[in-house]
Amino acid sequence: MNPRSFDLVVIGGGPAGSSGAVAATLFGKGVALVEMETRVGGAGLNTGTIPSKALRESALILSGWRARKLLGVEIALKQKATVPELTYHADQVREALRSQVGSRLDQRGVEVLHGTASFVDPHTVRVVDQAGRETLLNGKMILVATGSSPVRPPEFPFEHPRVHDSDEILEITTLPKKLAVVGAGVIGAEYACTFAALGVEVHVLDGRDALLPFLDCEVSAAIERGMRQAGVRFHWNERVVCCTVSDQDEISLGLSSGGELPVTDVLVAFGRRSNTAELNLSAAGLTPGKRGLIQVNETYQTDVPHIYAAGDVVGPPALAATSMEQARVAVCHAFGILRKESTSLLPTGSACRG
Repeated sequence: MNPRSFDLVVIGGGPAGSSGAVAATLFGKGVALVEMETRVGGAGLNTGTIPSKALRESALILSGWRARKLLGVEIALKQKATVPELTYHADQVREALRSQVGSRLDQRGVEVLHGTASFVDPHTVRVVDQAGRETLLNGKMILVATGSSPVRPPEFPFEHPRVHDSDEILEITTLPKKLAVVGAGVIGAEYACTFAALGVEVHVLDGRDALLPFLDCEVSAAIERGMRQAGVRFHWNERVVCCTVSDQDEISLGLSSGGELPVTDVLVAFGRRSNTAELNLSAAGLTPGKRGLIQVNETYQTDVPHIYAAGDVVGPPALAATSMEQARVAVCHAFGILRKESTSLLPTGSACRG
């Protein structure tokens, strides 16, 4: 089978991948984009930023916090409200944005292939679709933008319908009565606030002694105070050593202190792992780091000069807008539009800024 040749092969159709692909077409390059899922958009559009922020806004409105302070109006959340009801508007926005991203790629002449990608050699990528058909792509340049997935510690039985990771939590059908959020990072804090605003009893557990420890301590303390006022209960210096589900589907968390915490639902927010396990990076001459991270320099170039990586797959800050900019910088550098020493001096309105 002879590979099909492109100036750029992009692996991943999330914010980074789609932005990098479009940027390359602005330079007249032929681009192929491989997306494992049936729709483009990545975690930011499908399981992360868009749906989680929509749920947060619904929570704030339905809890009446804003209206109560400004107008003296109290809004009650109906009994047994479901998450799909709360995110109905988000689903409409998500569908519109998916269509928008797909249309933009089509308009720019990006060839989109759906399937699982893996390296055959440093320039060749194999794509296997759901029917098992193989396609080989040869890229003069390659951009890896496969994103990340939630870490799933083995002590949690994720097969149980009420033990969730941060991608699954929005698929629940009814609101929890008592939710344990394991992990006090950005994702854990956001969902703890959201569910507390919806009247759920929320417990946050973390082996550390502070919320969002990367922040200034005064800022972290202020956020914690606000969350406590909203009803969130914190369990610091506490690790979950086991998660047991009884015959009655009751969930009990065994704690490192020797205590137990009974809950109805668990959200595990232990961070995320780069989606590199199926890429066969060794065939490309790359070795992933901790949690599958791909190491890059300031232009998002890997140790293999023609291979770049951007977005969650390279690690923090792992934000959609940042990922898009990383991919643009990578593509500009890959095709000689951007010198290595000028990454901080990108002209406003250039293709690199999209």
